Amino acid sequence: MAKQWMNNERLTGQIAFLVEIDKLKTVLRQTFLIDGSRRENSAEHSWHVSLMAVLMAEHADNPALDLSRVVRMLLLHDLVEIDAGDTFAYDTLGYKDKEEREKAAARRLFGMLPPDQREEWTALWREFEDGETPEAKYAAALDRLQPVIHNHYTGGVSWRKNGIVKSQVLRRLQPVREVSETLWQFASDLLDQSVEQGILLNDPNTEGE
Repeated sequence: MAKQWMNNERLTGQIAFLVEIDKLKTVLRQTFLIDGSRRENSAEHSWHVSLMAVLMAEHADNPALDLSRVVRMLLLHDLVEIDAGDTFAYDTLGYKDKEEREKAAARRLFGMLPPDQREEWTALWREFEDGETPEAKYAAALDRLQPVIHNHYTGGVSWRKNGIVKSQVLRRLQPVREVSETLWQFASDLLDQSVEQGILLNDPNTEGE
């Protein structure tokens, strides 16, 4: 005998979506957990940076941020990696078709949702990717800052493994500069410390940045 909830098309679609997005837990990033035991997965990253957004909101230059919107963007921004995979921040080749891969993933994944939620969640994902609203800029800044914190406190495991230099990290961190002078100063100091400790390579391009 069929359960009553199985006749609820909206609920069954939502459950199917929840089952599908569990796959995000299997997508590994280049960043390691702070204890250095293993690589972080994208679901863990999404949770961590969402919490970070709430915790660090007092340091944002814009006091009128809609934190609920920020958190929703951060919770869903990497769902597309279920299909598209995680593109390493410094992989120039991978970035050539990253947008195309992720747009296709967004269509498939959010297409599993009821129409109203499909429209809302697609718009939130697109807002994050476009990076034009104050909330999207703040979300993107913390998305860039979180792996830098991980790298510093793991002794630069991912940086050293991939031969990353300070100038590359500084370029990645520019969104932080746009949303918080306090967090930008923190990030800059963290990179200086990392170079001094020998866990991040310096290069001539860092002069004057």
